[in-house]
Amino acid sequence: MADIRLIASRHSAFYSPMISMIAGGFLEKEGLSGTYAPAGPGENSVVEVAKGRADVGQSAVSGSWGALDAGEKPSVAHFAQINARDGFIVAAREPDADFRWEKLLDAKFLYVHGGQPEAMLRYGLHRVGIDLSEIDGIVSGGADEMMGQWRDGQGDYFHEQGAFPQQLEHEGIGHIVGSIGEIVGPTAFSSLICRWDYLDTDEAKRVTAAYRASREWVNTADPMEVAKAEEPFFPGIAVEATAAAVAYYQELGTWDGDIAIPRALYESALDVFEHSGMVGGRHSYEDVVVAPPGG
Repeated sequence: MADIRLIASRHSAFYSPMISMIAGGFLEKEGLSGTYAPAGPGENSVVEVAKGRADVGQSAVSGSWGALDAGEKPSVAHFAQINARDGFIVAAREPDADFRWEKLLDAKFLYVHGGQPEAMLRYGLHRVGIDLSEIDGIVSGGADEMMGQWRDGQGDYFHEQGAFPQQLEHEGIGHIVGSIGEIVGPTAFSSLICRWDYLDTDEAKRVTAAYRASREWVNTADPMEVAKAEEPFFPGIAVEATAAAVAYYQELGTWDGDIAIPRALYESALDVFEHSGMVGGRHSYEDVVVAPPGG
């Protein structure tokens, strides 16, 4: 039985379609086994896949634009969509049924700096008339550090993927008030990647079949069923918080539609990065995206 090595650039319930390839037994149904690990310090999922140290990774179409900006062919192909929206959620110290994005201007905002999370945040806030540069942001080294900072009383608002905000609600120290996915709208946020020479293999077709079934399951199953299956992957998160995150993403439409990456969502991601000055041009869809192996 071939073992499929999966690597994620970020680890959260937002990537449940990938995690549940193992947790839900979908690779096993295709005669495969799987191992999963987030990228470690100094690692990059694109590099790990390109170097053959992982078979399939989680990245984003934007992860291939740096190579294209340099006039090079991307080292990996994006063959399936994971998330069709930004999955970052904003929580506040207190419940706020009247939350407005303008409130961030008079507060300290503990948000993820750099890369795609900040690009999407900046673009989303721009769409509601706010400049991220005018907000007093708190820098953090990652989700675990952010959780510690929040528990220590830093920040008035908190910005991370599920189930971290849901965990804050579970602990009674945070309350979800906003969704970056709602203000950005549909976009090619994250995708599965593999080497170009892997696409035509029988293994790639079976991986794709397993992934298609996994994504459909996490989008339609009872959220607690998904959370219980994934519980070993999130030892620091209450299963109730993971279930709440899965339900949140189901309702948001994060995992709706086919696994093929739509051209329109690719172009939307380009819009986001152009706004933030983080891409050198309108790179061709065909240079980055391929159809899922096996159709």
